[in-house]
Amino acid sequence: MDQSKARSHLPPCRGSAARRRRWCRAAARPTVLVITVSVVAALLIAAVLFGARMTPNGVRVVLKADGAGPLATVPDPRDQRLGGLLSPDFDDSSCLSRYRAALYRRPSLHAVSSYLVSALRRYESMHRRCGPGTPAYARAVERLRTSPPDFSNASSNTSSDDAECSYVVWGPIEGLGNRILSITSSFLYALLTDRVLLLHLSGDDLHDLFCEPFPGSTWILPADEDFPIGDIDQLTVRTHNMSLGSVLWRGDDPGVAPWLYVHLRHDYSKVHHEQRFFCDEVQARLRRVPWLVFRSDNYFVPGLFLIPRHERELARMFPRRDAVFHHLGRYLFHPSNTVWGMVMRYHSSYFDGADERVGIQVRRFHWAPISTDELYAQILNCTQREDILPGVNVGTAKDTTGRADGGRQPARKKAVLVVSLHGEYSEKLRDQYHEQGAAGGEAVSVYQPTNLGRQRSGEQEHNQKALAEMVLLSFSDVVVTTAVSTFGYVGQGLGGLRPFVLMGPVDGKAPDTPCRHPATIEPCFHAPPTYNCRAKAKGDAGRIVRHIRHCEDFPQGVQLVE
Repeated sequence: MDQSKARSHLPPCRGSAARRRRWCRAAARPTVLVITVSVVAALLIAAVLFGARMTPNGVRVVLKADGAGPLATVPDPRDQRLGGLLSPDFDDSSCLSRYRAALYRRPSLHAVSSYLVSALRRYESMHRRCGPGTPAYARAVERLRTSPPDFSNASSNTSSDDAECSYVVWGPIEGLGNRILSITSSFLYALLTDRVLLLHLSGDDLHDLFCEPFPGSTWILPADEDFPIGDIDQLTVRTHNMSLGSVLWRGDDPGVAPWLYVHLRHDYSKVHHEQRFFCDEVQARLRRVPWLVFRSDNYFVPGLFLIPRHERELARMFPRRDAVFHHLGRYLFHPSNTVWGMVMRYHSSYFDGADERVGIQVRRFHWAPISTDELYAQILNCTQREDILPGVNVGTAKDTTGRADGGRQPARKKAVLVVSLHGEYSEKLRDQYHEQGAAGGEAVSVYQPTNLGRQRSGEQEHNQKALAEMVLLSFSDVVVTTAVSTFGYVGQGLGGLRPFVLMGPVDGKAPDTPCRHPATIEPCFHAPPTYNCRAKAKGDAGRIVRHIRHCEDFPQGVQLVE
């Protein structure tokens, strides 16, 4: 109801000031009572029609699918299990971050599907039954060891129709952001195809980085020198006759292979047959292959949404397609206690006591050159134009409270976390606010945990610090990221934050539009297939289905939208 209209129905308030206050309060009570009763009635109607339920924090609507039960719920901010995403079968002390990270993030606004929760519990049961150290795993490895190494005697190969368990083995490529996104993609594929996901760790760079995500088992492929597939790090699409592309090029049936290598790196676009991984008829054959080995530096989740056989299952898991990584990332990636210790030390130093937390992630790419001064100006232009950061005082003395007007009201504290390989941007920003002060009386503090100079993805300590910074970025209230950066994708996705994206330079200069605010929090699939399986011809993956569109920060790529 319009407030002016509501007031027009109240009796005039005459007499002394005290009497007027008493009279007005008494006269307003019936109107307030009517409004309150109306709101409660509306909520009760919602409860009847839409399955709403009351929680300690108020009413939270629970949608129903054909009256059969809850479809999706918005997790309670105090719910350590994130609306059922996380299993209750873990010891809290074994992984401090698992149930605590959500306490430092803004409450998620993205509903969790009850079907996804059920699918995760089923997967965990399968992983516990088929994972390393189990009799089923030992039998699967033995069958792989005794299978013919090629297609010379295909009729004797054991398909997954006969096997107890089947597997996806993930091999690492590129930096930590790429690895997190490709692990997530591989896990979703495993979830859709009833496979067990195992990570092949060729070095120590990923050790003591993440907690185990599945209760009662491990997701690490045992370091066995006699593992039948051999050196996974050396697999390539062009040199190995067991790659999916080579098999399809030869005209062999991939369904009879004991194992196959699936090459999903960014350069797979040069190999037409490898892109057929996203075709329905190829997926039908791959279901019979007990072992698949993935090597990818891509977030290829949108490609899975192009496969017709998975459409219904994906729609039930993710009623909103624009939060896939948000849910799966929070389910899978829990920093180890070592990394969580770093996060907590950084947080207590930088974010504690802040009224607002701003994360700025800056990355420079050799293929998109821009000077430090030009990029810094772009950051200022974006953050001040979008009212993320205040301007600075011009010609006005700043008092000790941080207020330019000398007022006594405590300054509003804004903590700015800069994550970058380089320290120039945080230094310039810190000096600006320290020397001139923030306009409007805000107290702006600028911090940068590390500036490592260059990316060293093969080093454990480097990856631990990088993960700590990704998690800190996800604790922000508002986040600014760099276009095309997988580091930024992970931070925004874990936090469920729509970023302000610093757009790439044009001829070495910042673009006229310094940043954009995309409609989705989903990462971009930088190298989508250029082959349209349905038309059996070259096609545009951004125009095949409604909920996959080209990325704002990288138009050649595609991402999920709602």
